[in-house]
Amino acid sequence: MSILRLAVPSPLRRLFDYLPSEGCNIDELKPGVRVRAPFGNRDLIGILIEITETSEFDLNKLKPAKEILDTEPPLPQHLFKITRWAANYYQHPEGDAFQQSLPVLLRKGHPCEYQHEILWRKTASASLDQIKANASRQRELLNLLIEHPNGISEDAIRAEGGQTQNLKTLEAKGLAESFHREHPAHHVDMLHEAPLSLNKEQHECLKKINANINKFSVFLLEGVTGSGKTEVYLQTIEKTLTEGKQALVLVPEIGLTPQTISRFKKRFNVPIVALHSNLTDRQRLDAWLQAREGVAKIIIGTRSAIFTPMANPGVVIIDEEHDTSFKQQDGFRYSARDIAVYRAKEEQIPIILGSATPSLESMHNAINGRFYWLKLTQRAGNSTPPKFQLLDIRQQNLYEGLSEPLTGSIKKHLEAGNQVLVFLNRRGYSPTLTCHDCGWIADCERCDAHMTLHRSPPRLHCHHCDHQQSIPATCPSCNSHQLKPVGAGTERTEQALQQLFPDFPVIRVDRDSTQKKNAMHEIMHQVNTGKPCLLVGTQMLAKGHHFPKVTLVAILNADSGLFSSDFRGMERTAQLILQVAGRAGRSDQPGEVLMQTYHADHPTLLTLIENGYSAFAQEELHNRRIATLPPYTHYALLRAEAPHQGRAESFLGALRQQLEDDLLLPEHVHWIGPFPSNMEKRAGMHRAQLMIYGQNRKSLHHLLSNLCWYLEQNKEARKVRWSIDVDPADTF
Repeated sequence: MSILRLAVPSPLRRLFDYLPSEGCNIDELKPGVRVRAPFGNRDLIGILIEITETSEFDLNKLKPAKEILDTEPPLPQHLFKITRWAANYYQHPEGDAFQQSLPVLLRKGHPCEYQHEILWRKTASASLDQIKANASRQRELLNLLIEHPNGISEDAIRAEGGQTQNLKTLEAKGLAESFHREHPAHHVDMLHEAPLSLNKEQHECLKKINANINKFSVFLLEGVTGSGKTEVYLQTIEKTLTEGKQALVLVPEIGLTPQTISRFKKRFNVPIVALHSNLTDRQRLDAWLQAREGVAKIIIGTRSAIFTPMANPGVVIIDEEHDTSFKQQDGFRYSARDIAVYRAKEEQIPIILGSATPSLESMHNAINGRFYWLKLTQRAGNSTPPKFQLLDIRQQNLYEGLSEPLTGSIKKHLEAGNQVLVFLNRRGYSPTLTCHDCGWIADCERCDAHMTLHRSPPRLHCHHCDHQQSIPATCPSCNSHQLKPVGAGTERTEQALQQLFPDFPVIRVDRDSTQKKNAMHEIMHQVNTGKPCLLVGTQMLAKGHHFPKVTLVAILNADSGLFSSDFRGMERTAQLILQVAGRAGRSDQPGEVLMQTYHADHPTLLTLIENGYSAFAQEELHNRRIATLPPYTHYALLRAEAPHQGRAESFLGALRQQLEDDLLLPEHVHWIGPFPSNMEKRAGMHRAQLMIYGQNRKSLHHLLSNLCWYLEQNKEARKVRWSIDVDPADTF
């Protein structure tokens, strides 16, 4: 009797046995195909792992599968293997890991094929002038067709807010036409524009990459901001395309995807697709299929795009490789960067990790010779590195968090016709609200955090659990009317700058101001006109944006991460400061960076500013070695949370004691804790964690596997919510 062993999306770290479905031809089944199978009182989509003839269960108790959904596996065999490896490495159920690696429609059982063979486009002679000004819906629809010259499906039109019922109207007017989908033909000339000339450093980097273009190699491309890393990417991809292969490019934020796509489409005359969470399920599956079939030559996406199959893989590029956005923080806690390295090895292709401020793990690998270390120390073209200046604001009078020397410098740059970027990594109007009479502070009832004050629209908002409430008219503690905002956020700084510089537009860029569709695109268009303006924003402004007219960057809260309880806090702060500073002076005019600080004599800040990131990183790596912290050790966090205070911590304490009594701790593996999380209460749950670490990765993972099995059998573990985070990005 043949038995189907499936990975089913469930919280259990095990595979499930099923009998073949009626009429199933076992000889034609391949590992990796999707299978619809009963699970409890519902049907789930599982992945066939293997066909076996034995089961630990009585055959009479096995249920038959309901339907085999594929003749060929959606994922090629090497990605099937990579997904299984990732599930094992990150101690996550295989069934759920496969769910994360597939587009949503495939998870739901839809056919692994294009649904819309009929697309719509404008006719050759169509223009907006042919539609009356008051026919706004028709004009919007025609404009949407103009934006998609290769055609767009009706589902995609609806997702973009278009009215599909007007398609026939436009067709009757000779302005729109439908056609059958055609896969783009291979263009003889793959370039729209000629590559830029490379300087000596860029040329050496490209030469080294091209010498290893047909085998597995990891390149750490460390280049100061503005040094032309993107041009190295583009010319590497050009080489890959000439050999008939595809390129996968990962960026950390959805906001960077449109500008990256725009830059690549200007250069290349080949099909390019994007994969990110702002797409509809159908758009995502169509793009995924184009990548899998080799139609799309360049695939650009965020973290989850690492599981996208390519018919002819050629190169993987991770831009801003240091960014924590590449680490999934809940559920399947994988690192897209680390899986990318493993994938490149399996596919025997090169991978480029690019950053102006590489992670210490990547630098450690480069120092030890595991990665090729490529450096770009000079800015491309005529631009020069910005000049840093620390503004000591101790005992200074500040106006809404702005010092007089800073506002004076902002005025000088604006009046010279340039743009200014003011960086403040705090959303909202103010970090919190307090009572001037009794000291009451607006705390979140569900988290160990203050509620952030917002003015547009007016509310108190917890950015940790998303709880929101109205602003009280009087103090809930003493009924006083003396409620005052404490500190400054982006909204308050925006207001202050509008009052100080009424003749110049102030543009705020944070998650609140960019929620609307195309908001970021409109902001970038306004900035790129080159007219003098003030940009105020959070770290959304720090990543990869090119502002040629910005000559001054002002950093208001440079001290925020200097005393973090997370051992990575100093690394994150240094990376953020240099990434923000890199927005200044990217064109012919010199840039300047002013940092307001209460710790102008802080040794780490001085090392960073006077000697650069590499000197800082060497110093920080030395400190990590002494403290036996990553990358000199490997560690994982066992997290637990429960609705009652102390329960999670006591559960972890009892677990540790039990494992020590049973002598289950391997040699050279240690643990610290349990102890409360840095934010103990979050979203109504009380959290604790146990840190497990060791210099031998194999021993650590052996313990983690046993630990998962033990926890799944433990009745007490069902009273708390627990998870294992391997190679965590933070300890919060």
